[in-house]
Amino acid sequence: MLAGERSGDLHGSNLIKSLLIRQPSLKVTCWGGDMMQEAGAKVTVHYNQLAFMGFWEVFKNLLTIRKLLKQCKEEILKYEPDLIVLIDYPGFNLKIAEFAKARGIPVHYYIAPKAWAWNASRATKIARFVDKVYGILPFEVDFFRSYGVNIEYVGNPLIDAIDATKASHSFSDKYNKEKTVAVLPGSRYQEVSNMLGLMTDIMEGRPDYTFLIAAVDNLPKELYETAERLSNVELVYDGTYDILRNSKAAIVTSGTATLETALLNCPQVVCYRTSPVTYAIAKRLIKIKYISLVNLIADKGVVRELIQHDFNEQELNAELSRLLDEEAYRAEMFEDYKRVKEIVTDQSASDTTAHEILMAISAD
Repeated sequence: MLAGERSGDLHGSNLIKSLLIRQPSLKVTCWGGDMMQEAGAKVTVHYNQLAFMGFWEVFKNLLTIRKLLKQCKEEILKYEPDLIVLIDYPGFNLKIAEFAKARGIPVHYYIAPKAWAWNASRATKIARFVDKVYGILPFEVDFFRSYGVNIEYVGNPLIDAIDATKASHSFSDKYNKEKTVAVLPGSRYQEVSNMLGLMTDIMEGRPDYTFLIAAVDNLPKELYETAERLSNVELVYDGTYDILRNSKAAIVTSGTATLETALLNCPQVVCYRTSPVTYAIAKRLIKIKYISLVNLIADKGVVRELIQHDFNEQELNAELSRLLDEEAYRAEMFEDYKRVKEIVTDQSASDTTAHEILMAISAD
């Protein structure tokens, strides 16, 4: 099983749990993270070594990526797996899919690349090199099938992740929800370094609110130092869902977290900024109206998106004020959140996918 980032580690861990419940004797070796390890897999390479994001960032690290690809291929040949499960991370994983297919190793893809947003050629590669895809977004199924991909919608794994995390009563007792704001600056080094500085300026300007930052322990603590010095800021490790359950609003870096925030019913503003080179290239390639999952699933602007130049202190302050103070605005967002939940909450993605994977292994 191959996951190249924190969200893949989370969803991979829940998939591993479902697999081992059904077949305790199963041996799972991963490139992933701590959660996959705790779920019962053997992790040989941590995703910290793989988390390169953006065109320019990938280009700068091409030599490292090539070495990792070579190492991964060698491990696969040595391990001789019955089946490989790829989790998102397409730039790396599609190369592994081609390598495995050529050697007759079945390849399944859980959480497919967002080829419907840009780089549709990836859908063609998936059709050639991947035996089965487990789709987690209803609207992506027709897109992939149009390219000949064998895809099945299995539900969204965030439902499993949220259901598996019980609300902390001690957490809710500690904070006044009406005066608490969640800050989710991302889980990769580049994201946090690009996003947190401006978010810190906003936090400093609102001393009457407590800002809870969803920090990740695989990143250097120095990334959070400037924000942590503020008297109204607290870092919370491994507690994103508690933060969102107990905050009146959220400032969220675009990614999986936007859907998590919606499913946990916290009004949000979505932000994103990357390097000028990466942004210039992405702007030419991306074909979708929105970047946040919550807006894409609803097919409307449920939440405000502040991207690149729009991600500035004036715009962010104005939107946060609306989220905190305008009840009609909040109520409309809550109604749209209900629709999003209805679309994605029809089954357990981990259980459905685990069943299909084990059926495929036994069939071989």
